[in-house]
Amino acid sequence: MKFIALFFTLGIITTISCGSGASKEEEQPVFSNQTMQNIPQGKAIATFGAGCFWCVEAVFQQIKGVDTVISGYMGGKIPNPTYREICTGKTGHAEVAQITFDPAVVSFKELLEVFWQTHDPTTLNRQGADVGTQYRSAIFYHTAAQKEEAEFFKKELDASGAFEKPIVTEITWVTTFYTAEDYHQNYYKLNGNQPYCQFVIRPKMEKLEKAFKTKLK
Repeated sequence: MKFIALFFTLGIITTISCGSGASKEEEQPVFSNQTMQNIPQGKAIATFGAGCFWCVEAVFQQIKGVDTVISGYMGGKIPNPTYREICTGKTGHAEVAQITFDPAVVSFKELLEVFWQTHDPTTLNRQGADVGTQYRSAIFYHTAAQKEEAEFFKKELDASGAFEKPIVTEITWVTTFYTAEDYHQNYYKLNGNQPYCQFVIRPKMEKLEKAFKTKLK
C-alpha cells in the first residue's frame, strides 16, 4: 500500500493544551446522548479519537462528504460525564469526534487515511502537550466492516514502516457517545483567535490542505 508522506509536525508540541481558553460555561454542561437511530438514510457514522477533539472536529469538518462532526466522549465507565470529570483521566473516556458522512462521496477508508495522517498514532495517551488517557488515539468502529478495514490499515502501516514506532491506536467497538458541552462544538470556527487554535489547530489545517487538497470542501 502506497501511503502519502506523513507529517508528524501536525502533532506540534506546545505548552498550550486542549482546554486552554475554554468557556466557564463548563459549570453548566448540556448533554444529549447520540444513538445510531439518528443516522439519516444513506449516511454512515465514524468515531475517532486523536487527541483534543477541537483538532479532530476542525480537520474532518473540511472533508468533502462529511455532513456533521460532533465533539464528545466515548469509551468510559460512568454515564453523562462532564468535561471537568473527563480531564481527571479517571472516567476512562476518550475525547472523540463523531462524524456523519456520505459513503457515496467519501469512504471510511479515506476517512481513516485522514485520521492516520493528522495525529501521531504512536504516542500512548498523548498528543503534544495534551497528556492523559482522554487524549488516546482510538477508532471506535460501528460495523464489522469498519473494524476489518481499520485493523488491516493499521497492520499495513506498521509493516510498511510509515511510522518509526509501532502504532498504539485502540480499535474497539463503539460504546455510548456523550455529546460534549455546547462551548466545545465548532470550537475552531468560533474561537480561531484563541492561542490553542493558532498554535496547534491552525498548523494542522494548513498541512491538511496541502496533503488532501482535492478532498476538501
